Amino acid sequence: MNLIVLAASGRTGLALTRQALERGHTVTAVARDPQRVGLEHASLRKVAGDVSDPAGIAAVVDAGSVVLSGLGTEVPGVLLDGAKAVVAAGPARIIWLGAYGTGPSAEAAGEGAAVLVRYLGDRLPDKVAADTTVLAAGGTVFHAGVLADGPESPDRRTVGLDAAPPFDLRASVSRETVAAAMLDEAETPRFPGAVALPLAA
Repeated sequence: MNLIVLAASGRTGLALTRQALERGHTVTAVARDPQRVGLEHASLRKVAGDVSDPAGIAAVVDAGSVVLSGLGTEVPGVLLDGAKAVVAAGPARIIWLGAYGTGPSAEAAGEGAAVLVRYLGDRLPDKVAADTTVLAAGGTVFHAGVLADGPESPDRRTVGLDAAPPFDLRASVSRETVAAAMLDEAETPRFPGAVALPLAA
């Protein structure tokens, strides 16, 4: 597959890029500074790009590509800008990383969602709006819990909101596990237009 990874120099983006290459896909890694994508592979192309530049995103994304986003930011507005730019570029599919307990998953998360509201502050509306934009375009949004470093969980699974556990701040899911779940969705779509949860067990 022709996969495009946004924020490929971040920890989740690097996991997505490396695992995609290991699975035999062709990857275009997009980052503001592509030199920070510390991987080399014959099937890897590194491209400078910023999600706040729709023309730049459109130059990389085509109708046959699948976009996977590991985008995260401390600046409100960036996620929505990125979602709009990707949707406008018209890829075959979009697989987007969000946060469990926000927007559509807030009710399923239960009381833990209130913690995220306080933590995210003015970034929360941006996250929700970006997710909504991707979902409306038929994309899949992965709502991950507390992210951690570490290996891919051997017992990992992906569920929909109907099987979502309560949000637990003491539990975590590794970025490697999240990346594997997102790539599974790229290869075999199960949750188009819906929120999915990557779980460690």
